[in-house]
Amino acid sequence: MKNKLPQALCGDNKKPVGMPDIKIVTEVAGRICALPLEPGAEVGDGADIVFVEAMKMEIPVASPASGTLKSILVAIDDLVAEGQVVAIIET
Repeated sequence: MKNKLPQALCGDNKKPVGMPDIKIVTEVAGRICALPLEPGAEVGDGADIVFVEAMKMEIPVASPASGTLKSILVAIDDLVAEGQVVAIIET
């Protein structure tokens, strides 16, 4: 009887298609005050995705890459914490 490698080690030889989704996070805590884009919109590198009001200032949260806005995870007037995911971009 021959020794065979376990299936888990052989795995599936399919390569992933496309790049993984990119999570967009806010760097400040505050309140969502504007959502200029809708899911499905094409965004460029550096495009403003949401605006967070913090200390009476509107702070943009920008996309780190180009792609399609897959989903927005917040709504106007939602409170967000620093480091919270606010949207997902599909590259």
